Amino acid sequence: MGELETLDVIVILVYLVGIIIYGISKSKRSSSEDYFLGGRTMTWPIVGIALFSANISSSTLVGLASDGFQTNISVYNYEWYAVVILIFFSIFFLPFYLKSGVYTMPEFMMRRYDKRSRYYFSFITILGNVLVDTAAGLYVGSIVLKLLFPEISSTYIIIMLAIAAAAYTIPGGLNSVIQTEVIQAVLLIIGSCFLTYFAFDQLGGGWQGMMEKLDAMLAGGEVNFGDRAAEGKYIPSNSDEVFSLVRPDNDEFMPWWGLLTGVPLLGFYFWANNQFMVQRVLGAKDLNHGRWGALFAGFLKLPVIFIMVVPGVLALLLFNNLDISGLNYPLANGGMCENLSDCPNLTYPVLLFQLLPTGILGLVVAGLLAAMMSSVSATFNSASTLITMDFVKQLRPEMTSKQLVRAGQIATLVLVVLASAWVPFIEKVSDSLWGYLQLVIAFTSPPVVSAFILGLFWKRANGTGAFVSLLVGGAFALFMILSAAYDISPYLNDFHFLAKANLLFVISIIVHVVASLATGLPDEEQVKEYTYKREMFTEETEELSALPWYKNYRYLAIILLVVTTIVVGSFW
Repeated sequence: MGELETLDVIVILVYLVGIIIYGISKSKRSSSEDYFLGGRTMTWPIVGIALFSANISSSTLVGLASDGFQTNISVYNYEWYAVVILIFFSIFFLPFYLKSGVYTMPEFMMRRYDKRSRYYFSFITILGNVLVDTAAGLYVGSIVLKLLFPEISSTYIIIMLAIAAAAYTIPGGLNSVIQTEVIQAVLLIIGSCFLTYFAFDQLGGGWQGMMEKLDAMLAGGEVNFGDRAAEGKYIPSNSDEVFSLVRPDNDEFMPWWGLLTGVPLLGFYFWANNQFMVQRVLGAKDLNHGRWGALFAGFLKLPVIFIMVVPGVLALLLFNNLDISGLNYPLANGGMCENLSDCPNLTYPVLLFQLLPTGILGLVVAGLLAAMMSSVSATFNSASTLITMDFVKQLRPEMTSKQLVRAGQIATLVLVVLASAWVPFIEKVSDSLWGYLQLVIAFTSPPVVSAFILGLFWKRANGTGAFVSLLVGGAFALFMILSAAYDISPYLNDFHFLAKANLLFVISIIVHVVASLATGLPDEEQVKEYTYKREMFTEETEELSALPWYKNYRYLAIILLVVTTIVVGSFW
C-alpha cells in the first residue's frame, strides 16, 4: 500500500499542472470586485457546485470516512441539514446580503451594527480560516502524500501543497477559485462513486451483504469501540442502530437533542455567516441565481451518505484488522499506527490504495488533492478579502482598486505561511480530525450566529448589544477551551461539545438583549434597510408570480424538502 504505478503518477501530475494553468487562465483582477467576487457574474450551476466543492473539502472526505469506520453514521446529519439551512438562508438572509452589495460578512455586520462588531468578527473569521479550513486541508493533503512519499519530510509536503493552491488563487482571485472548483467537484463525485463501487464489489452481497456482515461483526465483538463502554457511552448493537441518524442521549458523537439544537446552530454559521462559503453566493449575477445555486448545493449534499460515509463502514468490514504498521505513520502520543482503529483518519487513504486499480487510483488521488486545493484556495481568497476590505481599505481609503488587489495577493501569501506553520499542531489538539473541526466551530460560531439572527429579526438590537455579546461570548468560549485543557471546571468539561455550543448561544442572546435594552435605540436607517419585515414576503410573492413554477425558488425549495424527507426517512 502507498505505492503508485507510473500511470497514476502521470495522471496526478497532468491534473495538478493542468488545473493551475486553467485557474490562472480564468483570472479576473482588473478591479477589486472582479478579484474578490468574480465580477458578480456567477450563474446558479456554478454557484451551487462551488458551494458544494468548497464544503466537501479533503478534510470532510477524510472526516466522513473516518466517522463511518467508527460507526458514527449520524455524521450525515450535518450533510442533509444543509438543505434546511440553505432554504432558510435563501428566504431571509441572502436578499439582504446581495442588496447591500457587501464584499464580506463582517462588512454586513457593520451595516447593521457598527465598526466594532465588524473588526471583531473579521478577526475571528480570519483566525478560523487559518486554524480550521486552511490548516485542516493542508493536513489531509500531507497525510495522503506522506503515505505516497514517506521519504519526503511532512514540512516540505505541506509547503508544496500550499504553494500549489496559492499558485492560481493569488493571481486570479475568486473567479479562478470557483472555475477550478467546478472541475474539481465533478472529479470528486466521480472518484467517490468509483471508491464506493469497488468497496461493494470486494465485499460482495451489495447493501444487504454489508448489513449482514456488520451484524456479524457487532455480535462477535469484533468492532473496537475504544473507551465508550467504560465511559457509559452508547454502543450500537446491530446494523440498523449503526445506520440510525437518531441516537440516544448518551451517544458520544451526536445525541438526539444535538440534532435539534447543536447541528442547526453550527450549520447556520457555516452556510449563512461563514465568509468562505457565503462569498460564492455574493458572486451570483442576481438574487434568483444566488437562490437557485444555494438550493442546488443542498441537493448535491443528499447523496453524500452513499458515496462518502458508507465507504467508511465498508472499510470497517474489509480492513478492520489490516496491518498498517509498515506505513510508519506516527500517533500523536509518539507511537505508531498498527491498524485503522489506531488511526481512523487514515480510513480514506487506505480505501484508495487497497481497492482502486492503476489509473483510477491516480485519478482519485488527484481528486483528493483537488478537494484539498479547492478548500485551501477558497479560504485563502476569502481571508485575503477580509484582510483587504475590512482592514486595509479602512486604514487606507485612498488606495485604488488595483492597489487593493495587490494587497489581497500579499495577504494571501502571508496566510500561506501561517496556515502551513499551524498544520503540525492539529493532531496535538485532537486525535480526531472531525473532532478538531467541530470543536473549533462550536466555540467560535454561537456569538456570531446570535448577532446575525437578532440583527435581522429584532429591530431593537443595536451595535453596543452586538459588540458586548461578541466579547462576552468570545471570553466564555476561551474559558471553555482553557477549562478543557487545564481541567479548570470538571463539571463544564463533562458537557457534550454541542451542549457547550448551545450554552454559548443562549448566553450570547441574553447578553445581546440586555445590553441593547440598556443602551440607546439603533439607527433608524439601519433598522429600515437591514431588518426583515412581513411586507417583504408579500412584495416578493407578487414578483415570483410572474415566473414559471420551475424558476420560483419557493416551489423548488418544497420539492427539495420532499426529496430530503424521503432520503433521511430511510435512515431514521
